[in-house]
Amino acid sequence: MLGHTLFIPLMLILLFFIFISFILYRTNLNNKDEIAELLNGSTVNKEKKMIREEDLKLLPEPVQTWLKASQVVGKEYIRTIRLKQKGMLRTAPDKNWMPFTAEQYFTTQPPAFLWKARVKFAPFLFITGKDKYVQGRGNMRIKLLSLFTLANARGDEMDQGTMIRYLGEITWFPTAALSNYVEWESIDSHSAKATMHYGGVTASGIFTFDNQGKIHKFTAERYMERKGTYSLETWSTKVDQYKEFGGFRIPARAEVTWHLDSGDFTSIKLEISNIKYNEPEIHPLDIT
Repeated sequence: MLGHTLFIPLMLILLFFIFISFILYRTNLNNKDEIAELLNGSTVNKEKKMIREEDLKLLPEPVQTWLKASQVVGKEYIRTIRLKQKGMLRTAPDKNWMPFTAEQYFTTQPPAFLWKARVKFAPFLFITGKDKYVQGRGNMRIKLLSLFTLANARGDEMDQGTMIRYLGEITWFPTAALSNYVEWESIDSHSAKATMHYGGVTASGIFTFDNQGKIHKFTAERYMERKGTYSLETWSTKVDQYKEFGGFRIPARAEVTWHLDSGDFTSIKLEISNIKYNEPEIHPLDIT
């Protein structure tokens, strides 16, 4: 009798995990198709075009120094990017930190990205997040167990927010600083303003640099969503621990912080664990 009593809940648990495994399998197939569509949308001429030092001359001095320190001179323009991240995130200052792993895919012509993350918030329970910026439009989808939709945000505020995110993340693929949709304006010897124009949307941010030309921080006004409403808030990404990937020196760690009237709120701490440039092929190990 006791064995029979235990059998039913054990079978229910087993069926639950089989069901979740099936959902993850179908989700991974959909992700693979979505990633392939994004990467195949890159319209840059496939002929190798190398960056020359003279290509940097019209940029503000600190931007030139940063790009040289990033080792872009003599390198091919970056067309596609695939990277892996790990770190911690939280949804509010009074909430617990939750570990996450993520993959992100970019194209530079046209500017686009797809970020997909898995966040563990309890034993055997996780949330999946997908942040997408394509054709100048942003969309954030969050699901419980890859099944139950918790959020599906889109609209003008998301378009601006994802553009700001793309602009700040060119630190990971620095040749994008030379793209025709990014306009640079000198501020002083350690900072410059970048303005991005694409898809009828315009957004700006300020990059600050240290004495060696490394990016220290990116700061912008970005829309923040709270309980279904948006407000324009100061948002920054602070970077450190530079590493070399694919011949480029880029920041490997970052902290994302909202600077609110109530105080600073750091929402994400992340680290780049791997990055590949101009390798748009998708391999099975990349789909998690």
